[in-house]
Amino acid sequence: MAAAAAPGVAPVRARFLTSKERFHAYLRAGGKDEEEEEEEKEERKEEEQLSSAQSEPPAKRVKAEELGQDGESQGEAGEEEKERPEKKRARGQNKSRPCMKPGCYEQSRLCPSVTQGCAGPCRFGPRCRFLHDVSQYLAAKPADLGGRCVLFDTFGRCPYGVTCRFGRAHLGDGHSNVVNAALARQWEGKVLVRNGLSKELQQQLRKRKFSFGKAEEFLRGLRGGKGGKASGGSTEVSDCAAPLGDSPVLQEQGEDPKPEALENSQGTEGAPKPEALENSQGTEGAPKSEALENSQGAPEPEALQSSQGTEGAPKPEALQSSRGAEGAPSIPTLGPLTDEDVTKLRPCEKKKLEIQGKLYLAPLTTCGNLPFRRICKRFGADVTCGEMAVCTNLLQGQSSEWALLKRHHTEDIFGVQLEGAFPDTMTKCAELLNRTIDVDFVDINVGCPIDLVYKKGGGCALMTRSNKFEQIVRGMNSVLDVPLTVKIRTGVQEKVNVAHKIIPRIREWGASMVTLHGRSREQRYTRSADWDYIAECARVASPMPLFGNGDILSYEDANRAMQMGVSGIMIARGALIKPWLFTEIKEQRHWDISSSERFDILKDFTNYGLEHWGSDTQGVEKTRKFLLEWLSFLCRYIPVGLLEHLPQKINERPPYYLGRDYLETLMASQNVDDWIKISELLLGPVPPSFTFLPKHKANSYR
Repeated sequence: MAAAAAPGVAPVRARFLTSKERFHAYLRAGGKDEEEEEEEKEERKEEEQLSSAQSEPPAKRVKAEELGQDGESQGEAGEEEKERPEKKRARGQNKSRPCMKPGCYEQSRLCPSVTQGCAGPCRFGPRCRFLHDVSQYLAAKPADLGGRCVLFDTFGRCPYGVTCRFGRAHLGDGHSNVVNAALARQWEGKVLVRNGLSKELQQQLRKRKFSFGKAEEFLRGLRGGKGGKASGGSTEVSDCAAPLGDSPVLQEQGEDPKPEALENSQGTEGAPKPEALENSQGTEGAPKSEALENSQGAPEPEALQSSQGTEGAPKPEALQSSRGAEGAPSIPTLGPLTDEDVTKLRPCEKKKLEIQGKLYLAPLTTCGNLPFRRICKRFGADVTCGEMAVCTNLLQGQSSEWALLKRHHTEDIFGVQLEGAFPDTMTKCAELLNRTIDVDFVDINVGCPIDLVYKKGGGCALMTRSNKFEQIVRGMNSVLDVPLTVKIRTGVQEKVNVAHKIIPRIREWGASMVTLHGRSREQRYTRSADWDYIAECARVASPMPLFGNGDILSYEDANRAMQMGVSGIMIARGALIKPWLFTEIKEQRHWDISSSERFDILKDFTNYGLEHWGSDTQGVEKTRKFLLEWLSFLCRYIPVGLLEHLPQKINERPPYYLGRDYLETLMASQNVDDWIKISELLLGPVPPSFTFLPKHKANSYR
């Protein structure tokens, strides 16, 4: 009878178990027999001793020999080490990891004017810091990584030309970029990636010329309202079928009455002017109507993903609504005034978020990038959400932050998640996104536990700042035409659950859905998620949908979660550990996926990454960086055929085991060097100065 696994350790069959030393020896030997391993180990040890003795400076070698001869001094040093106070464990992140940007691995870069084949000379002239001589660039360029370029094979043209690390697949005589015209024509006019940041919009944001009409209207009401609540917020009516002017407004518990537009026009004290009046009179800062904006040109998403510029990025409606210092529109508006110009959407008229019972891929910082979401969509994820974006960075027009909002054309139900601590920035950001990008919902992050966010009043801290939380939800809801959702935790402190008190209020404030992670901020990702409490909150939230989140790694976990009465489930770490989890849930089976099939998934991720970030040196190294981040989670997966009993639990630590082949064992390694080895199988050798340490620590095993 097999011995029971230690508490907190996954139950792997005894015949696959091994020791840490044998595990790493097996990988170093490339999967060879034990006898060969031992022989090579001895030879390697002798070579290392010889080389270290030759390479060490004399002073260092003498000091090492002295310590080696004096056994007591070695023992004393060991005792001193033991006596040293143990460092406090860093939670959540490796905060002191070395930061090496992908662009740092290429010293001599070719000017984009040469790469993109611009007709005229470089506009920077002699001041340009990039190379313009192709021959000089090619002399210093690293060797190509392969004979096939995924961009050329897929789209018929590689926009990176001579800088592509797979250039020999599409470079002709004189380093000219070959184009497969027939294949390129198939992609003409097709939109692959939306929600890019155009140069025009970026300039407006940086110069603070973007008009936040609706947000300013709400904030004026907030400043003039009573009890810190906005009198200019979105109006709520009891019956959507009743006429707008005649329907009574029900006063919600704990909030001031919200007068209708008719009452406002009759001069209600302290209330903002109705939107219709402001628009018709050209009130300073008032937004243009949605109908006029649409008539002047909806955003045109970029046709092909390229990191070499914003060519083809969306032309935001913000450009049409930009105003000068006096608030006058910079572009004259034409056309008849319609009802859509003067009528504000009532809550019941907003687009509904119909995702009950669907599988929702959580917004995952760092790892939840566009290529990873494409992998999850292929395996059956129904709803996807971009990585957490900081609202202040978006308002400043930071390209790196706007990149988190990009949406692939395969993402049919897609949302973005915003993080912020104050109603002014969050409301303005919501209006900005409402007018410039294409999303199905916007989510507020009230669950982020990291100190950087919490100490500034964002993330989980909003659960303790109910007044600001309410203002943020009401403000964002008043400016959005799409549903607003909120993601929260059970509370801040471990044994003090407050979500059940907050959820009914979130429903009253106008949110369309809540997602509840069954842990507190103090727990982070340790211990098990409290699904009994999630079930209690689902009852309290009704009729508003509530999605549950936490510890789902198998279809049995998903089935138990759905039995708790939630509207659906959100999957986070489970998707990082095994993205085929969505297929398992939909097909109600355990998939004993082979190592070669898992390697093919990594190949697909690599191809998607090269499409998204580029096939030049910078794009290759960025793809490698995100692949390594993902491998730090993938290594926790234990193949179904190796487990003593099913299913694997998310917080059980994998023991050291030898897989059914070398590749399966290599993928089980939690050593960074082995992850780099896997990346080299896909993206070629790493640059000489390459370093990597994963952003997230595995602190869930306790």
